[in-house]
Amino acid sequence: MELMNYPFLVLIISLVGLWLAAQVGDLLRQRIRPLADEQHDDFNLIVGANLTLLALLIGFSFSMAISRYDQRKNLEEAEANAIGTAFLRADLLPDADAAKVRALLKTYTRQRIVFYNTLDAKEVERINAETARTHNELWSAVRSATASHDTPIQALVVSGMNDVINSQGYTQAAWWNRIPIAAWALMAVLAVCCNIMIGYGLLRRDRRMLLILPVAVAVSFYLICDIESPHRGGIQINPQNLEVLEQSFGK
Repeated sequence: MELMNYPFLVLIISLVGLWLAAQVGDLLRQRIRPLADEQHDDFNLIVGANLTLLALLIGFSFSMAISRYDQRKNLEEAEANAIGTAFLRADLLPDADAAKVRALLKTYTRQRIVFYNTLDAKEVERINAETARTHNELWSAVRSATASHDTPIQALVVSGMNDVINSQGYTQAAWWNRIPIAAWALMAVLAVCCNIMIGYGLLRRDRRMLLILPVAVAVSFYLICDIESPHRGGIQINPQNLEVLEQSFGK
């Protein structure tokens, strides 16, 4: 869902929507039938159970988001290691082929750094297209250089280049691996129900009480969505391993 790529918009929509839900509950209490005194204990038990379930869902979703964030960080490190290994193994190729492969790997490293740093969706698509072309050029360069020398040493070069290409695929898969929309929908529905019940169960109208839960839940949604949005959130993966690798290449 495209909305999940805009954490701040999720924060605003959640805050307004949940606050309105609390207002609806308060309106129902005033206009229809308030709770009798003997019903408050039972109603509070139901509200507490629903709030506990909502907290569990938010905590579970936050844990999923954190694990995906850690996975993306680890894959950035794996990409840098794979590129560095392939760069070193280029020494096993003839001089002309080695120079070509190194030049392509330098270009490829710059493309990967831009991929991690960019916030523009169109720029991401452009970089992905350039990355695919660079993959083809790297593979063609290695294949042509090793075609006439089928030795274990040359196999190391091919294996290293294969790791470079695979590592990018793993990273892309991790970028696409998001919290399911069904989980977001369940949290949203439960949060709305909880806020309606909070508004309905108040003994008297209190604007502050009607705002506490919407703010807490909206901020939680925002944080989860921010961590889950690799190219839109404020919490981004810093490609420091790739940047250090690029610096080690020199000019």
